[in-house]
Amino acid sequence: MRQAQLFETPEPEPVPEGERVQVLLPVPSLGVLDYAVPEHLVGQVKEGAIIEVPLAGRMAVGVVWDQVPGNGKPLPYSKLKPVNRVLDLPPVRLDLRRFVDWVSAYTLSAPGPVLRMGLSASSALQAVPVRRHFVRTVQPTDGIRMTPAREAVLKVLADGTPRVASEVAALAGVSDAVVRTLEKTGLVEGRDISVDLPYPQPDVGRVGPELSDEQKLAAKAIADKVWEGGFAPFLLDGITGSGKTEVYFEGLVEALKAPGAQVLVLVPEIALTSQWLERFEARFGVAPVVWHSEVGQAERRRAWRAVASGDARVVVGARSALFLPFQNLAFITVDEEHDPSFKQEDGVLYHARDMAIVRAKLADCPIVLASATPSLETLVNADEGKYQKLVLRERHGSAVLPEMKAIDMRHEPPDAGTWLSPLLVREMEATLAAGEQSMLFLNRRGYAPLTLCRTCGFRIECPSCSAWLVEHRFRHELQCHHCGHVEPIPTACPECKNEETLVACGPGVERLFEEVKHRFPTARTSVMTSDTMMSPSATAHMVQQIASGHLDIVIGTQIVTKGYHFPNLTLVGVVDADLGLRGGDLRAGERTYQQLVQVSGRAGRAEKPGRVFLQSYEPEHPVVHALLSGDGEAFMAAEKAARDRHHMPPFGRLVALILSGPEMADVLETGRMLASKAPVERGVSVVGPAPAPMARVRGQHRFRLLVHTTKIIKVQPLVRAWLSRIKAKRGVRIKVDIDPYSFM
Repeated sequence: MRQAQLFETPEPEPVPEGERVQVLLPVPSLGVLDYAVPEHLVGQVKEGAIIEVPLAGRMAVGVVWDQVPGNGKPLPYSKLKPVNRVLDLPPVRLDLRRFVDWVSAYTLSAPGPVLRMGLSASSALQAVPVRRHFVRTVQPTDGIRMTPAREAVLKVLADGTPRVASEVAALAGVSDAVVRTLEKTGLVEGRDISVDLPYPQPDVGRVGPELSDEQKLAAKAIADKVWEGGFAPFLLDGITGSGKTEVYFEGLVEALKAPGAQVLVLVPEIALTSQWLERFEARFGVAPVVWHSEVGQAERRRAWRAVASGDARVVVGARSALFLPFQNLAFITVDEEHDPSFKQEDGVLYHARDMAIVRAKLADCPIVLASATPSLETLVNADEGKYQKLVLRERHGSAVLPEMKAIDMRHEPPDAGTWLSPLLVREMEATLAAGEQSMLFLNRRGYAPLTLCRTCGFRIECPSCSAWLVEHRFRHELQCHHCGHVEPIPTACPECKNEETLVACGPGVERLFEEVKHRFPTARTSVMTSDTMMSPSATAHMVQQIASGHLDIVIGTQIVTKGYHFPNLTLVGVVDADLGLRGGDLRAGERTYQQLVQVSGRAGRAEKPGRVFLQSYEPEHPVVHALLSGDGEAFMAAEKAARDRHHMPPFGRLVALILSGPEMADVLETGRMLASKAPVERGVSVVGPAPAPMARVRGQHRFRLLVHTTKIIKVQPLVRAWLSRIKAKRGVRIKVDIDPYSFM
């Protein structure tokens, strides 16, 4: 025994416990992970630091997160992978880290994908490229051979402005080599300067337009609260053309008076805000920093870093701008807060308006929700005293609200094969004769929503979705508006093979364009949709064309409703005022009312009075009646009472569970398992599983369950516990949508 003990393996020396940190990575399905801090980085890896760490055989960028208590049993220190390096970037502030946690918990999303929206500019996490610039030194030229070319270069650089070699050479009329040779003489100094130039700062000292008494009261309330500081939500409820932008600009000015303060303005669709950008530049002398998905990588890097450093003072952006790493967020505005585009329908499902309120609360700053047609949710919060309501009921300057009339299409139908009633056609003729502009609104893209065969009745549908293909005659193709599938328009019916039997059913804006060109061949007419406006610059050009009077008739979808100011536009015709009322959507009436008020608000915004005509087969509908009477408050009060009576949002809670997968049987079986384990609790009801209205998208079969609860029930823990009780069939995905806006 004694001899055996001589050969026993000695116990290994315990690895000394060093510093460890928890890191959140922008990766799905991962929570915070523990990493070891190597000795040379001790003291540098602080909460909020953006760092690089090893992950599954590669390097990944993450953020040092707040310590999460009780996050499972920690790994032994010896098994932790070390932090590789700390990136030379400002740390993510506590308010943004809290915001990521809050959005994750509220939407039942993993925190990684939420953080990814804040680190979405991958190029910003890398070193910024530099370019060699040249400046003149004060060294005398004695003893250095001077030539006319060299003297020309020194003359260009005499103003002290750093310039790249190509610019200097072009101004001096010499080659780049002359500039680079001068650096060797010491007469010119080369400096490596970042390619990302700093953004110019807005001039808050510029005098804005004279405000009306009504505007001054609202502007003062906002500016006073900005000066005072602290969280304060406002509803700025102003009719179209009442000057809401100039009012919240006063709050923006007050915020920017504080050194380093930053402002965020959220807009529903950044591509549609060219006039807003022009107005901002006219007011403050510079353009704001713009953030949206169509900004190129180089500009995204520049914008993200400027926000993180605090150099970007004013940011205007779409939903994702909420997750930018502001250093000192002092004021937020959500413009057109009612717009459904603020709801993100893929990835992390959140409503940017609601999350903006949370962002302002965590940043402890005021926020303004501005709209001519506030959402019912916002109105209820204002009625309950949660938001301070500021009202503008006068159009700015000499403009007045347009006159509105309904055209009963049952009594004044259009000619066969056309879509414009005789009355609307006569009004367009009179408008053209007066040298004024008309706008026709139809919220349906393409030429026709359906193509069918007159012989066999075959309807052309998408091979991957349960949707008809929409004809786009401008592009000579059929397209699915859900998955993007495109195919050429066939010459014969794919089913019966008969030629010249396919017929387009129903109107889209392209078909309306065809009719208008036939009726008014000399009129300058154009179509404005997301299909024709493929970029912000294209949209800006179109808006400029309309505003400057280069077009007589504009035909558009919802893209034309976004707050534009066209001084010579006096007639708006809504081709199908009933379109949005079909389908049984919870918010169909509210949304249609908002959309029609917005498009009607394009008419008569200057000195000339406007007229609006609504073509309707149901002019007695409450939405049409509210538009004609101008009594939107009564309409919204009725909507509020109906929602309250049935405990629908905002007086109750809804959660949608959307199941999708390649095999219908597996999706349905998972739905049935969910239904069998549904929570049984007072105030909770579950409907489904049922096939989704869009039962197949991109080859995935879809079923839905809808949870309806009273307002006092906390739905997140309820749904989380419910989902933990079942295991989905292989290949089936369950997506949770808290507060759904789409029921497709």
